[in-house]
Amino acid sequence: MTPPPIFEHKDARLGTFALLDLDPAADAALLHGWVTHPKASYWMMREADEAEVAAEYRRIHEHPHHEAFIGLHEGRPAFLAERYDPSRVELAGLYPSRPGDVGMHFLCAPTDTPVHGFTLAVITVVMEFCFSDPAVRRVVVEPDVRNDAVHALNAAVGFEIVEQIAKPEKDAYLSICTRERFEAARTALAADAARTEQTARTARAEEPARPEEETARTARTEKETDRTDRTARTARDAQGVTR
Repeated sequence: MTPPPIFEHKDARLGTFALLDLDPAADAALLHGWVTHPKASYWMMREADEAEVAAEYRRIHEHPHHEAFIGLHEGRPAFLAERYDPSRVELAGLYPSRPGDVGMHFLCAPTDTPVHGFTLAVITVVMEFCFSDPAVRRVVVEPDVRNDAVHALNAAVGFEIVEQIAKPEKDAYLSICTRERFEAARTALAADAARTEQTARTARAEEPARPEEETARTARTEKETDRTDRTARTARDAQGVTR
């Protein structure tokens, strides 16, 4: 039996996203397929076997300052998310931490049928989850400096690059998003989505009609024009207006 989600978020276009607590043993095979996929190179577990994946997520599961979650999209596993205390995990001693800081990682599952905007929706869900805790004031991340795709996503949800830092496993951009910047970015994204939808509706409305549709449309237009002319003449007569 699937446990109830610990967090849910509805995307206006893509539907329902949810987060479940990760089970290191039960989810190891699923995670192994995700973290060793060629597109997951920045996750740095490409060479891990299933036992090593299970051990890593068992370590996270038992850590007092690090958590991992399976993300669902419309009820199906679709992404991995992690939440941690950056002053104790990943960034300990590498930046001036503040009360209310939280760190996060996310990884979308590989797919042969990518959906436009899906990864942006996933990072938005993870950010919503982080800020659902009222004590959280900032989300702090440390992506690889070479990961241009995630830098663009981070910027879209409100992150600012603070500085480049050297970690044992990579050079990273220390990046921070305040609650206020995320809320502003979320508003901007919603406005962009509304404009895109309006543009799409306009384009559909302006598509050339097929011949049979055009004939029917012309007939309707002529009938409506005749009715409008009669209405206008009636209105002028009633007002005693003649020209």
